Amino acid sequence: MRREVERNGGIIKYRAATADQTAWDRAMRPKVCKLAQQAKLVKTVAKKLQGQWSPQQIAGWLKRRYPDDERYHVSHESIYKTLYIQTRGVLKQELLSCLRTQRAMRHSRQSSKKTGPGKIVDAVPISERPSSVEDRAIPGHWEGDLIVGTNNSYIATLVERHSRFVMLAKVTEKKTQVVIDALIKQSKKLPPELYKSLTWDRGSELADHKRFTVATDIQIFFCDPRSPWQRGSNENTNRLLRQYFPKGTDLSEHSQADLNRVARQLNERPRKTLDYETPA
Repeated sequence: MRREVERNGGIIKYRAATADQTAWDRAMRPKVCKLAQQAKLVKTVAKKLQGQWSPQQIAGWLKRRYPDDERYHVSHESIYKTLYIQTRGVLKQELLSCLRTQRAMRHSRQSSKKTGPGKIVDAVPISERPSSVEDRAIPGHWEGDLIVGTNNSYIATLVERHSRFVMLAKVTEKKTQVVIDALIKQSKKLPPELYKSLTWDRGSELADHKRFTVATDIQIFFCDPRSPWQRGSNENTNRLLRQYFPKGTDLSEHSQADLNRVARQLNERPRKTLDYETPA
């Protein structure tokens, strides 16, 4: 009986060792990168990267553009790996500068931004925002914020919740009169049915929010203190904008025409949340 158990135990150990070695052999086997097999695919990916598309946008667009041709289906992780692992020799290292973060290696996304409570007189809280705004089914409801540069320079950023359409406005300073004037001017560029409400944080730049509402008939809702996720679309867009307007740079150097060009480029990119349609 003991010999039989030992013999069976030995067979089990032998099979386990064989399976383990097979797994290691497969892991060690060089894997051919899909991009290395498709010259046209490489050319398309490189062109989209140069157009400031992210690997995820490229992968989603390819599946939408070539739904029945798996030769052109590549995951965004494969694109990242091909960029960061230069031994693959497929995508040039210079294309790393086209990525939004422009990092030498990938990192997990973390946010340390904190929003102060602020005191806005007669602020309408986000809890009173209609439910029709929450589900994003109806266009015309926007989120806004300021991005900050050196020398007290700012850009007002506006994102439409339904389509993720972006508008940017040049502001010379953070004083409420200046910001409200810029927002009123920007609102005139859209028909009333496409601009019904605006959600903002509790920054002092919107202390004169009543004047904006009187001039535009657009209701402003204010987020809860320290709750940037209540303007999630705007927060995400502001991260994208840092590719064009890096932290630590003077934003006053950019003209309104420059801002319009950046907004147009963002609006012509496919978005995962839109099933890879574009905001435009």
